[in-house]
Amino acid sequence: IVTNAGGPGIMATDACERNGLQLASLRQETMEYLRENLPAAASVINPVDVLGDALADRYKMAIEAVLQDGGVGGVIVVLTPQVMTQIEETARAVGELSRRYDKPIFGSFMGQATTDKGVKILNQYQVPNYPVPERAVAAMGAMLHYRRWLEQPSLQVETFDIDRDAIRQVFDQVKADGRLEIGDAEARAVLRACGVRVPASELAANADEAVKIADQIGYPVVMKIASPDILHKSDIGGVKLGIRNPTEVRDAFDLIVYRATRYMPDAQIWGCQVQEMVAGGREIIIGMNRDLQFGPLMMFGLGGIYVEALKDVTFRVAPFSRREAKEMINEIRSIQLLRGVRGEPPADMEAIVDTLLRMSQLVTEFPEIVEFDINPLIVYERGRGVVGVDMRLVLS
Repeated sequence: IVTNAGGPGIMATDACERNGLQLASLRQETMEYLRENLPAAASVINPVDVLGDALADRYKMAIEAVLQDGGVGGVIVVLTPQVMTQIEETARAVGELSRRYDKPIFGSFMGQATTDKGVKILNQYQVPNYPVPERAVAAMGAMLHYRRWLEQPSLQVETFDIDRDAIRQVFDQVKADGRLEIGDAEARAVLRACGVRVPASELAANADEAVKIADQIGYPVVMKIASPDILHKSDIGGVKLGIRNPTEVRDAFDLIVYRATRYMPDAQIWGCQVQEMVAGGREIIIGMNRDLQFGPLMMFGLGGIYVEALKDVTFRVAPFSRREAKEMINEIRSIQLLRGVRGEPPADMEAIVDTLLRMSQLVTEFPEIVEFDINPLIVYERGRGVVGVDMRLVLS
């Protein structure tokens, strides 16, 4: 960074860190040369400050010196119009140097009304100019990221051994019933067929069956309304957690069914799903919406109530590679919660990646899936995997 004002130079420096650019450490001989040819008050450490009284020849000398430095990959020239600034002559010097050196040179001639003629000269030399240093840095950062992307090996989309027949059987049955929405009770079979672990669970048609199932699973248990017409169970009070004995099971069954019939009298009620109580872990969400232009758009973020409160989610178009799945996870702002904070062990990132890839394969191989979400998907510490607690799907 070569500048005639300290403030914009610092702005550019801060922007480098935000955009993943490394500020070049000038070699000793470069700094000695600059020290000999610049005023004593000038800064010879990157960013190089040629001071506010710099004429075009001083700018040219400093820019050429850093261009000749083997540790410099590109130069951003920041110019603020001051009393002695030779705007057009400096622009012409920058343009000539851009033709002589095979390194990108970006301009940030600030103060549009004053520097307009200089910017036009830069354009003639095909030197891009940006009104503020941050935008020049962002453009160079985009070039770097693009170059790194080009150097990446070709992406490999993994294929898992999923039970396609079991998934097809669920979809065919739902369509035969004249439905397009699949709730938790049936969606569990799809998750299992994809190789995603689910809690022990069984459908109870009455309170007596619910007690028998709860005794088999072991307390505490969770109970949820089972209905093809009720997808958002908690909105109607259709979920009870931490049920610890047969009496509570009977009470919960009656209460949940009563609430469901009261709030949705026309809904078909199958009974209640009695499910193993999943304790601990962190809640995440994996979902998909099939976009008309892009196709299956996969989503990842923190789950439970956090997805609505924080809206901290990322997206990718399926199918995608393992590397893209990892990038997807690391892009959420709250990634530190999964990496572990205040002594918490890190979450099982590989299990999250594996689940993302399996669900990516599902929506690719079954294009009739219009949307789905697993919320929450409980992720445990490294090595303990994930558990899909609740899922819903919508078919075309």
